[in-house]
Amino acid sequence: MKTRTLGSLGLQVSELGLGCMGLSFGYGPAVERDAGVALVRAAFDRGITFFDTAEAYGPYANEELLGEALAPLRGQAVIATKFGFKFVDGKQAGLDSSPANIRRVAEASLRRLRIEAIDLFYQHRVDPAVPIEDVAGTVKDLIAEGKVKHFGLSEAGVQTIRRAHAVQPVTALQSEYSLWWREPEREVLATLEELAIGFVPFSPLGKGFLTGTITENTTFAASDFRNVVPRFTAGNRKANQAFVEWLAAFATRKQATPAQIALAWVLSRRPWIAPIPGTTKLARLDENVAATSISLSADDLREIDEAAARIQVHGDRYPEHLARLVGR
Repeated sequence: MKTRTLGSLGLQVSELGLGCMGLSFGYGPAVERDAGVALVRAAFDRGITFFDTAEAYGPYANEELLGEALAPLRGQAVIATKFGFKFVDGKQAGLDSSPANIRRVAEASLRRLRIEAIDLFYQHRVDPAVPIEDVAGTVKDLIAEGKVKHFGLSEAGVQTIRRAHAVQPVTALQSEYSLWWREPEREVLATLEELAIGFVPFSPLGKGFLTGTITENTTFAASDFRNVVPRFTAGNRKANQAFVEWLAAFATRKQATPAQIALAWVLSRRPWIAPIPGTTKLARLDENVAATSISLSADDLREIDEAAARIQVHGDRYPEHLARLVGR
C-alpha cells in the first residue's frame, strides 16, 4: 500500500488507516478480544500501518486491545490516540483538556498501548473552558519530553486550528468527511492546505450507510450510537436509499462495490488525506483495502459530484447534544 504524508513535520502513514473504535465501542457489542487483535494484525499484513484509537473507546478497552495487537510490531505502526474527556465510574462526564488531564491521559495511554511515545495525539473535542493555546502548549511540552511525536485536533473549527497551529504545528485534523457529509469543503480543507496540515476523515463510509447494506428495516443493537443519529431514523434511511442506489449503479459500472467507490472518492480529494474506515469483519477489511487500487478519472469525479449535488441527504449527522461539540 502507498503512503501519504500528514503535516509539515512529515508523518508518514498508509494511505488507508484503520479506525479501531468499532471493535470496542459505538457500533454495538464489543468484539471478542482475540478477534479484535486478529483483525488489527490482518490489517497490518495487508499494508495498513495507521491505527486510530482513543481512551474514550470503551473507555480504555480499545487502547488495551490495540496495544496487545501491535506489541509485536513496535516501531512499524503509527498509532493515533486522543485526550479531552473526563470519566466518572467508567462513563464520559464532560470535557477536560486541562494541562493536568492531558498529561494524565498521555501517561495512561502509553501504558495501555505499550509504547514509549504516542505517534499522533489528538484533542478529541475542543474544550471551551481551556484556551487552545494551553492545550497546544501542553502537547508541545510532551513532544519535547519524547512522550508524543505529533499533535492533532478532532472536529475543530478553522479559528481553533489556526490558534493551535501558531503554538505547536498541527500535523492532522480528524473530522467526519464522506460523499454524504462534505461540510469540511466549505472552509476546513482550504485552511488545512494553507497551513500544510493533513486530514484524517473518519466515517468515510457514512457510518456504514454508503456500503449499501443498511435499509429502513435494519435493526441496530441497543448500544449502537446510530440509534440516536437523526440521519439513521427509519424514515431518513428510507429517504436516503436514493443516494446509495445511485452509488451502487455507478460502482457496478466500475466493477467495484459502493464502499470502494466511496473510499476511492475520499482518497482522490487531496494527496494529504488518509481516511480511517473501521470494520469488525475481515471481508470488509479486504474490500476497503482493495479501494486503494481504484482510479477515478476526471469524468468519473465530475459525474459523482453532479449526482451527489442532485440528491438530497435527509437528517443531521449528529443529535443536538453531540453537534454542540463540533466546529468550535
